[in-house]
Amino acid sequence: MRATPSMRTRLDLVAAALAMSSAACSSNGSAEAAAMGASPLQTVSSQSGGLTIDVRTAPQPPVRGTNEVELTVTGATDGLARDGLAIAVEPWMPAMGHGTSIVPTITPETGGKYLVSDVDLFMPGLWQLRLNITGPTKDYAAPEFEIQ
Repeated sequence: MRATPSMRTRLDLVAAALAMSSAACSSNGSAEAAAMGASPLQTVSSQSGGLTIDVRTAPQPPVRGTNEVELTVTGATDGLARDGLAIAVEPWMPAMGHGTSIVPTITPETGGKYLVSDVDLFMPGLWQLRLNITGPTKDYAAPEFEIQ
């Protein structure tokens, strides 16, 4: 059966709609956030022991390349969310003694959540996310990821 001009037009419209839908999902922050791990990948204590940080990633576990990380910061003794913190994030590869040239973007949310975008783990090996926390609380933590 030969495709008529009207059939080709419909097929072209369907193909264009699928392409736009795919592009929207891959570039939409909320679609990426939906891929965030439901359970924490790990939970770390801050250096002082005063904070607990649940770490989720998208994808989970993190992969070589660009990842997103969600940090949920709570008080270690009271379990209350810690909003209003300033968190500086530095991806660091301890064995190689270097980080990355791409500076992650940190977006504070509510409920003690902080979304970290553009986490570039560009080579295999052990990576740390060095977290310098300031604001009402001053502390430090360094969750680690093994990248394949």
